[in-house]
Amino acid sequence: MSVLLDVKNLRVDLPTGNGMLHAVRGIDFQVRRGEMLCLVGESGCGKSMTSLALMGLLPRRAQCSADHVSFDGVDLMGLHERQLMQLRGKRMAMIFQEPMTSLNPAYTLGNQLCEALLQQSGVSRAEARERALYLLHRTGIANAEDRLRQYPHQLSGGLRQRVMIAMSLMCSPDLIIADEPTTALDVTIQAQILRMIRDLQREFGTAVIFITHDLGVVSRIADRVAVMYAGQVVETAEVAQLFRQPRHPYTRGLLNCIPVRGKTPPGSRLQAIAGVVPSLVGTVTGCTFRNRCALADAGCEIEPPMAVRGDPTHPHLARCHKLDAVGQTESMEVLA
Repeated sequence: MSVLLDVKNLRVDLPTGNGMLHAVRGIDFQVRRGEMLCLVGESGCGKSMTSLALMGLLPRRAQCSADHVSFDGVDLMGLHERQLMQLRGKRMAMIFQEPMTSLNPAYTLGNQLCEALLQQSGVSRAEARERALYLLHRTGIANAEDRLRQYPHQLSGGLRQRVMIAMSLMCSPDLIIADEPTTALDVTIQAQILRMIRDLQREFGTAVIFITHDLGVVSRIADRVAVMYAGQVVETAEVAQLFRQPRHPYTRGLLNCIPVRGKTPPGSRLQAIAGVVPSLVGTVTGCTFRNRCALADAGCEIEPPMAVRGDPTHPHLARCHKLDAVGQTESMEVLA
């Protein structure tokens, strides 16, 4: 499977009153064609900033750099805004976390769904409307004809998110970035949306970067996983390998926090990762997880490189000086 998106040494810095905030600190990852890559980590680790950097939607004051961000052979870092606009929607699309703030309240859903497709030459309004109707039906929205005439406030949160998913597919993009699209939904609707995203991704052959903090979601939909902590990718592996044998202490800590069916006694206290995420303002040195890690020693004051373990054809990468010690501990049995 060929590589669609290749990110090397991506950095995003934000000036603050206390100094420079290093929101994304030199991350590397790849997305293959038709693949579901889950970008996972707790709040503030840089997941959303990464997605905004890829789409060229960072705040004006943000400083973004990279060795390269190659999308199907095109370096996104070298494009002007007009060139990015030609890619956004057509070849790269984004599903935002809260659809009510992403949909324009002054325009009907039909206008907003058809807008991107109408900007392509040779597409008539009737063809765009047919495409919108098909995708609304495909995303499970009944009475699609009526929905096209409605405004965002007339739909529930779950329906608005379905409209956003349909909108992202209007131009049949090669890559969709989904930024925690189920966070604001209840559990039942969340499960429906996740199943639908996975089914649509397979039907259209679209690559997806799915951003989440929920490892339960990751286990159900991911092909590969990139775990982020304090602005860095600290572990990358295929989903089965990551859950079977996590290599980074942070990943193992996240998995230990999850109750296991049949093993975690009802009413028992769940595990937690001690300590807090370090500040990313000013100079950041060494392993940023060392103050929360039981395996840390003096050597962890030096920033660890990303090391490879396992089969070279299916590499398991982790940023830790103690990879072998973590790998020798008992494998996880979660989300059974």
